Amino acid sequence: MSLGYNGLVADIYWTRVVQYFGWRHKHKSREYPLLYPLLDITTELDPHLIVAYRFGAIFLAQDPPDGAGQPEQAVALIEKGIKANPDDWHLYYDLGFVYAMNLNDYPAAVKVFERGSRVPNAHPFLKILAADMAQHGGDLNTARLMWETTYQTTDDPSIKINATRHLQALEVDETVPKLEELVRQFRDKTGTQPTSFLPLVREGWLRRIPTDPLGMPYKLLSDGRVEVQDPDAWSFIRQGLPPKTGSGVPAKP
Repeated sequence: MSLGYNGLVADIYWTRVVQYFGWRHKHKSREYPLLYPLLDITTELDPHLIVAYRFGAIFLAQDPPDGAGQPEQAVALIEKGIKANPDDWHLYYDLGFVYAMNLNDYPAAVKVFERGSRVPNAHPFLKILAADMAQHGGDLNTARLMWETTYQTTDDPSIKINATRHLQALEVDETVPKLEELVRQFRDKTGTQPTSFLPLVREGWLRRIPTDPLGMPYKLLSDGRVEVQDPDAWSFIRQGLPPKTGSGVPAKP
């Protein structure tokens, strides 16, 4: 039906993918039933449309509502891309990334990074990631290294923004437990449970009121928990969120 204009039709389908994902993402959808079929058609029409594999994998792999929560489909899509484009090291990186960050399958990630490192003109970071993943898979430092690599190895503004948001979320996930531990130590030493960070600043335990990467002060609750000011502003954090209600939605303060 494309009358030989497969590339043009693939571009049209790719536009349809972006529109479909964007509309459902905007409306906080938790299901994306047409996402993989649309990506599959797009890449059948143009097997060398690298952007469809790379962005498609991000769309598929991230947890709802930021993605479809289908990392296995993301793996299938990227493997299809590697089969059609075996010398593009970016695809090996993306595949290892999905294995590590979305499926927590670190041995598989190591193998993929090692495969990719043997591709002509592969980025040297693939060897570093393979070694680091083999030794430290799953910790925050490895996650930070991977998102920093994502940021540094792309010229696409959207991928850079996504990487930045994940790096900021990792900073929150690292900072909140440290602040909660500091509050616990302050309580144990003084016998007083602080309800804000001001006492810790006055006593020299902190130099200033701590703020999140968006510049908003962290909240200290009466039970010693630390939360971000605006949970709705964060997509990827695991720490600093209000307790969930029975419906699975964070309780509003």
